[in-house]
Amino acid sequence: MAAAKSMTKSQILDHLSKKTGSTKKFAGEFLDELVTLAYKEAKKSFVIPGLGKLLVVNRKKRMGRNPSTGQTMVIPAKKVLKFRIAKAAKDAAL
Repeated sequence: MAAAKSMTKSQILDHLSKKTGSTKKFAGEFLDELVTLAYKEAKKSFVIPGLGKLLVVNRKKRMGRNPSTGQTMVIPAKKVLKFRIAKAAKDAAL
């Protein structure tokens, strides 16, 4: 079974412009602004209704293992960016 290729940004913009009756340039500006806003608001959590939620999560420090030497080590605490998929998106895609 061959893996399906994901859409390129150009294909996404073309699809959005046709569906909304706008120009490809406008669709690109809208998409870029949505992404910029998502980055800016991720600290407080950013929700795209029907798709999911982008948020910053604090990971605790934990014990890990170096795969090449087998030596145990402490992995320090850090902040990571997560995207939680909305139930509606899961139901539609699976």
